[in-house]
Formats: sequence, structure tokens, C-alpha cells
Amino acid sequence: MHILHVVGARPNFMKLAPVYAALQDRAGVRQTVVHTGQHYDAAMSEVFFRELGLPAPDINLEVGSHSHAQQTAAIMMRFEPVLLTAKPDVVLVYGDVNSTVAAALVASKLLVPIAHVEAGLRSFDRTMPEEINRLLTDSLADLLLTPSVDAHENLAREGIPSSKIRFVGNVMIDTLVRLLPRAVVPEEVNGLSHYALVTLHRPSNVDEPEMLARVLKALEEIAKEMPVIFPIHPRTRQRIEGFGLTAGNGNGIRLLNPLPYLGFLGLQRQAAVVITDSGGIQEETTFLGVPCITLRTTTERPVTVTEGTNTLIGDAPERLHPEVMAILGGRRKAGRIPPLWDGQAAKRIADILVL
Repeated sequence: MHILHVVGARPNFMKLAPVYAALQDRAGVRQTVVHTGQHYDAAMSEVFFRELGLPAPDINLEVGSHSHAQQTAAIMMRFEPVLLTAKPDVVLVYGDVNSTVAAALVASKLLVPIAHVEAGLRSFDRTMPEEINRLLTDSLADLLLTPSVDAHENLAREGIPSSKIRFVGNVMIDTLVRLLPRAVVPEEVNGLSHYALVTLHRPSNVDEPEMLARVLKALEEIAKEMPVIFPIHPRTRQRIEGFGLTAGNGNGIRLLNPLPYLGFLGLQRQAAVVITDSGGIQEETTFLGVPCITLRTTTERPVTVTEGTNTLIGDAPERLHPEVMAILGGRRKAGRIPPLWDGQAAKRIADILVL
């Protein structure tokens, strides 16, 4: 059996790693990894492969950064000849990035079966590009592998036949469980024991000067109470500089370059609170039992709110400071780990793929 994996961005790599490892143990399975190059610099890509114990990709499409349409089209054009040559039995796509939907479109037109890892997640907000990617990928996939009960229910409600849906659990948690013992706090912040950890990159938070200014002001208020550690996404840094804003210059916000997975995981584990707009971090903080404040109006991972440690505050950065103060005052969500977030999701996926 020939399984071809398509990945393109950091969250994909963390989902690929446990699935690739689980399939390595299966007789008669051959694996090919195609990296689209959607995240293409060493800080955002290569170091993750090393830390996760993944081999170098068999093929790198090197598409780089473009608009959504240009990037999706470039991936499709470069992926089609790869798929025609490789002739896999199934294409595995991960998550909700442009690489995911582009590969699914190509595979569906060439009649190659598609399995979608992390299927069924919905924010119900079609202004999010990722929501469009999720909807299209799930409508094309032949096998939908869901991470949570709500994802399973979403697909059933959309009319997807139950024969196509499998509730397998969260592969992101597989990676976290495996690597947590190796997580370390980066040297540049070593010694801090009480801090807020921040990661923000979504257009709704960083692409408008007024909104980004409000976010930075709110973080400065929090920095008066405790250190704010902000490993900054390249596009967020570009927006701050392009808008003439300041952050990290004596206002208590400590900017870091993008961190490898182990360094960021080490920071998450010890944080007093995490402030984010990332879906994956909402999941990781729920598993770790760390309070999470999400600066978004919706989430495709509602289980982190209903069962976990996550709180949505909408597009209101002014709520950040009071929410943080409530957490510091002992008023925090207890949370619990959702079903099948047990570090065994990849094994279940391998059992389904290799009958």
C-alpha cells in the first residue's frame, strides 16, 4: 500500500509525525511525504521536521508565500504531475491550510482516494479562509478522520455518510504527549516562572492598524502585572513595523523570533496564561491544563471552550486585561481532557488505513 502525505505548514507537520510513525510499523506500507513549501523558511519548517523526528520530505514543491488564490493554484499545478507519477493508493491531507484543499482538489479530479486528518471542525464563520478549506476538503474526502465528538456531529449534520466518518481522536495530542518530556524553556527567557505567553497572526487581529494597536495596548497593560512573552510570527512583525507601531521596546512585551516546537511547548507548559488566535494552541493548552484566552469571535475547536481551559473574548482586546486578572486571582476554568485525546489517535488511523 502506497500512502502519500501532503503537508505545508507547521500544524500539519505536528499531525503528520505520529501518523507517519504509526504507519512505519505496518508491513507492506510505503510512504511518500510531499511538502508544498507553504511555510518555507527554516524557522517555520525545517526545524520542525528535525524536532519531530520526521525524515526530510521526499518532494518539496517550494511554492512560497502568495495570495490565497495564487498559492492554492501553484500547489495544484505542481502537485498534479507528482500525483500522476507516484500513483498512491491514498492521499492523506491534514488540517485546513491552502495545501490541504489544493491537494484534495487535485486528487479528487484524478480519482485518487483522499483521507482527511482532522476532518469535521467548523467555526461557522465563512470569512475565515480556513473554514472554506475545511468545507471543501471534507466534501471531497473519501475518509474523514475526526478529532472530537463535535467534529463527528458536524459531518453527520452536513449529510456525510456515516460509513466515511471515523472518530479517531486528536493527533496533535499524540505529538504533545511524545515530546512533552523533551520540552525546554528557551534560554532567552529561562528563569521566568510567571508570565503570559502570546501568539497572534490572524488577519482579523493583525492586518488592520487600529485593531493591532488595540491589541498591543492591551498587552502593555498585562505587562504591568507580569512579563509578556511574544514569539512573533513573521507577518505580525511586518504589520507592526509597516503600521509604524511599537512592541517590545521597553513596554514590558518581550518579542522573540518564531520558536521551534519544543521551545514553544516548554513555554506553554509553564505559562500562567496563554493569549492566542491559533486553533492548535487552544487544543494544547486544554490538554496541559493551562488557561487560554482566544482573541476571536468563533473557534473551530469549541470542545476547548465547553470542556477545556479556553475562553473566547471576541474581537475585544480590551477584555484581555480583566480576563488575565481574573485568572491571576484564582478565577480560572478547571477544564478536562476531551475523549480520545490520549496519544493514540495515530494508531487508530493506521488501523483504519491498513486493514
